[in-house]
Amino acid sequence: MDSAQASRRVTELRRLIRHHNRLYYAENRPEISDREFDALLRELEDLERQFPALDDPQSPTHRVGGEPLEGFRTVRHPVPMLSLQNTYSEEEVREFDARLHRWLEVTGPIAYVVELKIDGVAIALHYRRGGFSLGVTRGDGTRGDDVTLNLRTVRSLPLTLEGAAGPLPAAIEVRGEVYFPRRAFEALNEARRRAAEKPFANPRNAAAGTLKLLDPREVAARPLALFVYQWVDAPRAGLTTQSAVLDRLRALGLPVNPHARRVASLEEALGAIHEWQARRRTLDYDTDGMVLKLDDLTAHERLGATSKAPRWGIAYKFETAEAITRVREIRLQVGRTGAVTPVAELEPVPLGGTVVKRATLHNADEVARLDVRVGDWVTLEKGGEIIPKVTGVLTARRTGTEPPFVFPTACPVCDDPLEREAGEVAVRCVNEHCPAQLKRSLLHYAARGAMEIDGLGEAVVDQLVDRGLVRDIADLYRLNAEQLVALDRMGPRSAENLTRAIAAARQRPLARVLFALGIRHVGANVARLLARTYPSTDALAAAEESALAEVAGIGPIIAAAVRRYFDRPETARLIARLRAAGVRLESGPAAPAGGPLSGLTFVLTGTLPSMTREEVRERIEGLGGHVAGSVSARTDYVVAGENPGSKLDRARALGVRVLDEKGLREILAQAP
Repeated sequence: MDSAQASRRVTELRRLIRHHNRLYYAENRPEISDREFDALLRELEDLERQFPALDDPQSPTHRVGGEPLEGFRTVRHPVPMLSLQNTYSEEEVREFDARLHRWLEVTGPIAYVVELKIDGVAIALHYRRGGFSLGVTRGDGTRGDDVTLNLRTVRSLPLTLEGAAGPLPAAIEVRGEVYFPRRAFEALNEARRRAAEKPFANPRNAAAGTLKLLDPREVAARPLALFVYQWVDAPRAGLTTQSAVLDRLRALGLPVNPHARRVASLEEALGAIHEWQARRRTLDYDTDGMVLKLDDLTAHERLGATSKAPRWGIAYKFETAEAITRVREIRLQVGRTGAVTPVAELEPVPLGGTVVKRATLHNADEVARLDVRVGDWVTLEKGGEIIPKVTGVLTARRTGTEPPFVFPTACPVCDDPLEREAGEVAVRCVNEHCPAQLKRSLLHYAARGAMEIDGLGEAVVDQLVDRGLVRDIADLYRLNAEQLVALDRMGPRSAENLTRAIAAARQRPLARVLFALGIRHVGANVARLLARTYPSTDALAAAEESALAEVAGIGPIIAAAVRRYFDRPETARLIARLRAAGVRLESGPAAPAGGPLSGLTFVLTGTLPSMTREEVRERIEGLGGHVAGSVSARTDYVVAGENPGSKLDRARALGVRVLDEKGLREILAQAP
């Protein structure tokens, strides 16, 4: 066979393999046996080895391969990945339909597309010139992890889109859900039990854990699957309805759930919900509800979204499963903010596809309301089919030996007094240095908006604390690459990147430091007010409570919390250690009076393509401007990014000038 003949055969083999992959994984109607399919794949592999010039990264032979990764890079979503508003009530679904009628000024029935809500991991898939180029997790909705190599191993994901569906845009982004089929999940857990490994709690956890594996070859050994349900910016491809989007996605060879359907009215949509409430256990994958989407995409654009959810859709969550078991113990957990949460340790019981051993009791009021006691028989359900909670006590089963539970007055970890502020349900340990809060305090310290230490995630923090490498936040600055590379799944490059990120955090502005310390009631805005008033942590530590309370935007509750934090001996020791580590504990030069933006008020709304709100705020305030939280007649500019909220409407109504990112940068360029 010469190279021309080989080229023709390779093209034909790839077409055949994609065709049969689609029939098997996306349409569940295979035409050939596994042996025949494997023979086609082997022939293609042989030809690509014999004729290296014919190799192609999008070839089906490249689904598995490559060396293990050292970590995942973070990618910004061009369009934020928002979550639909959840409801558990048919009445709220009817209210949603009524809102759409009002907003759209429609009198007749509204057509919807009703789709099963797959209980998996949300994912964004990018194709360029028809080839799969990038896969990103939802992350925080603005940024996610690049898991492209792992997604290439998912057999139901086509590496090349079908050209028969018509001309393709140069770039396409579609979104969907990666999930674990039940039978495959059960087989995986059985294998883990045989290997004396801890089984996964449920298919969703297994899917999420699999996508975060650093070796694509391990991912390939776990048969993940995929359904897609959204084409981002579909109208630009000439599509005007969600039902047409699903049809086009199918034609492109992408796996679309076969049970999605268009309905002509709300009543038909509710009928589909009732149908699948009863039928969902017959599926080989988990689904925890139904999604209603307005079929008309032009109406999607008119309705827009809030900062959290689009207005054109809603997710109805199925009724929760219930179980009965016995309380063995009531234990107290202390969170990052000091909130003490009672947790019931239970006799293990199956519930909603998992074995439940503990359930939250939420707070002291809930314990008192239920009068739950050690030894009680209780009813459980899974809130949203995720978090088990105690819903009732079977008092008729009591023997009389069950003692009432008395909520303690001291922290179970540090023995400091517990407090409950007026109007709050949470009982808190107010000692910010309590050891129980360490892991969550470290995560807060490293978060965006605080010290922004990329790479210091939950898995790394767990190991640093458990191995005794970090006992408080100041210990972070003593870490070196040699210590970090010894952690599980931490390669040399990742270790070096983390040490650089920790070093860079030394220069964060004072407002970031104050927020990162985790002082009770001190959020990002309050931290900025404090840093603007007090030029250093020393000045703040010396401030009288009465003086703090007089600062605009602070008040007596925050003042008391700040004073209490700096009165603790542990705080003085921590501040001294941070200073010795080179952390910036003083404000930089104040913005000069009469700066370029002095006297101007800005309001921010939506998401900018390349700047975070924190970055924008720091730049504006550094030039003497003021950033407000709401639009008024005194507002000079509203900075509007993607998916702006009602602030943009308010700005237009008042005639306030609106800036996009380009316009904002032009104003910021006035810096000397």
